[in-house]
Amino acid sequence: MQRLYDFLRRHPTWVDGFWAVVLFGISLLSGVAAEDSRGTDLPVLTVPVMLLLSLVVALRRRMPERMLVLALAVGVGQLIADVATVPADFALLVIVYTVAAVGARWYSRLALTAGLCAAPLAQWRWPSEETGTAGNLALMVLQTVPFALAWVLGDSIRTRRAYFAQLEERAARLEKERAAQAKVAVAAERARIARELHDVVAHNVSVMVVQADGAAYVLDAAPDQAKKALETISSTGRQALAEMRRLLGVLRTGEHQEAGEYVPQPDVRQIEDLVGECRGSGLPVDFKVEGTPRPLPSGVELTAYRIVQEALTNARKHGGPGVGASVRLVYFDDGLGLLVEDDGKGAPHELYEEGGFDGQGHGLIGMRERVGMVGGTLDAGPRPGGGFRISVLLPLKPAP
Repeated sequence: MQRLYDFLRRHPTWVDGFWAVVLFGISLLSGVAAEDSRGTDLPVLTVPVMLLLSLVVALRRRMPERMLVLALAVGVGQLIADVATVPADFALLVIVYTVAAVGARWYSRLALTAGLCAAPLAQWRWPSEETGTAGNLALMVLQTVPFALAWVLGDSIRTRRAYFAQLEERAARLEKERAAQAKVAVAAERARIARELHDVVAHNVSVMVVQADGAAYVLDAAPDQAKKALETISSTGRQALAEMRRLLGVLRTGEHQEAGEYVPQPDVRQIEDLVGECRGSGLPVDFKVEGTPRPLPSGVELTAYRIVQEALTNARKHGGPGVGASVRLVYFDDGLGLLVEDDGKGAPHELYEEGGFDGQGHGLIGMRERVGMVGGTLDAGPRPGGGFRISVLLPLKPAP
């Protein structure tokens, strides 16, 4: 049945043609029956009128305005040639609905006017001698109502289609805007990550280079092998610094790199200070550390700190009154695990679906960018019973 429905929807003209044939057959049988009952032949123009009105039904959706004009011309011809109404005149009711639904506005008004005039003119041209004047007036009113209802139904269909088309256009526009905003947010976040990683790496490598150069000058009296090793450290450090600047410069394309001293970025040890600041601002935070703390790569430590910072900021922003949070830091043999949860009401569901919850839908986008830069994994979503949960695993070595 679904295939049949899809086929009929793809070929509306075939459907209309089928009903046009049915209408013509009913009209022809009705005319033959009337001819037998009266004992007279059909008027010469009756069959052409049936054919033309059936054609109106067959082509009503392909050319509604032209079929309206054809139906009006046939109706006027019936009045002039004294061809009494036949079942095929039902086509006028159909074309009034069709033009009201899909035709131009001017033709829609013309269809309404023609529909309201059709029944009175037909009743005036072929009055019923058995009902009298009052009866004919009542028949005029009764026969006019279907035309008015057909036009109202068609016009309401037009309004509904226009409304849905506007909604689809707005949704498509919002989707494009959201995609553009996401790209801008990703670009901005990558630029910020590049700046921060540049500061971390440049600071550490610069210290290494300075120490190696100093050792090379101070240890002139040391064995040649030690001096050669220090010189190798210095050379390697310089090469690493130049390479990191080159790679991160790709991420910072278009930025004017400001000169200045390199500043170390936050690390895992400062997460406890961050939790203390959140507690001081009124957000209860339960902080636990599991495993044996040890030095981690600078990029991993910076990523962990920023994720906890972002998660607690959003818990305070979207959690509502009385929200509480917990931060769990787990040291594994091959990585660092983070679990940040809150028991608040959370951000609107739509923002979770869009992959963000910072008011603009970009919070999780930035987190995923950070985690991806160090080869980690992130799992985030609403908690059962309310709140939000962020689980992150950061490897000590980036994935190959």
